[in-house]
Amino acid sequence: MNHDSYDDAYIRSILSEVRSVAVVGASPNPARPSFFVVKYLVNKGYRVFPVNPGQAGGEIFGQLVHARLADIGEPVDMVDIFRASDAVPPIVDEALALIPLPQVIWMQLTVRNDAAAAKAEATGLRVVMNRCPKIEYARLCGEIGWNGVNSRVLSSKKPTMRGGFQSYGLKRKD
Repeated sequence: MNHDSYDDAYIRSILSEVRSVAVVGASPNPARPSFFVVKYLVNKGYRVFPVNPGQAGGEIFGQLVHARLADIGEPVDMVDIFRASDAVPPIVDEALALIPLPQVIWMQLTVRNDAAAAKAEATGLRVVMNRCPKIEYARLCGEIGWNGVNSRVLSSKKPTMRGGFQSYGLKRKD
């Protein structure tokens, strides 16, 4: 797969099918981007599992923090990685040891590891690199346009009101 650009349909399918997300590298600091992503995803109805060994046992935006992916104890649909690119391979290995396997490995903005991506894809997982699920979700449902940002999504359809702390959302498969 070409990881330099993604079709909107690919990103939309991931964000609409995923129900639970493990955020590896989540921070309890409200000024950190990983905190914003946890908060946003929780408010959009996702089940979020923060993973940070230094914060294990604590809470981030009301969610129990786990030391590692294996400690979560229930299936996770997506692993969102907020760590440096060179830290990705062992996280992907840990994700590939989960039963059942997650559906998606997502690497945050500036995070890219092609070898780890290829390994995950070889087992059937979908991979996204150098993207933020919060930004992509907001872009695809029109919320990011509220700030004057070009969402690259044009539609003559009236947006559908959905639940969450912001009024628009993606259509989700139930």
